[in-house]
Amino acid sequence: QVQLVESGGGLVQAGGSLRLSCVASGRTSSSYAMGWFRQAPGKEREFVAAISWSGGSTVYADSVKGRFTISRDNAKNTVYLQMNSLKPEDTAVYYCAADSNIAGLSTADYWGQGTQVTVSS
Repeated sequence: QVQLVESGGGLVQAGGSLRLSCVASGRTSSSYAMGWFRQAPGKEREFVAAISWSGGSTVYADSVKGRFTISRDNAKNTVYLQMNSLKPEDTAVYYCAADSNIAGLSTADYWGQGTQVTVSS
């Protein structure tokens, strides 16, 4: 089992920045790809970004390319999402996910509880 805990959400003005963190605990000796997803009120959950175990491969949704950066520190069992140039449409609950490979993240075995990001206009 892997437990994921997100933090770093909050209220920020449009154009501002936030950095989300997701700390993994439990069976972290396994090699997991990690990803971030988000869900806005009344909308389905959508993919945001993902990173391979080594950090050598990253994938981004078109809506966040050039603004968000995903990274990880395996020594700290932590994955980050640096969000710059935030827009009101980025407002959502952001979830961290872990799976054995990037392709499986949308139906990942492990999910965090989410952290709220609110961007005011």
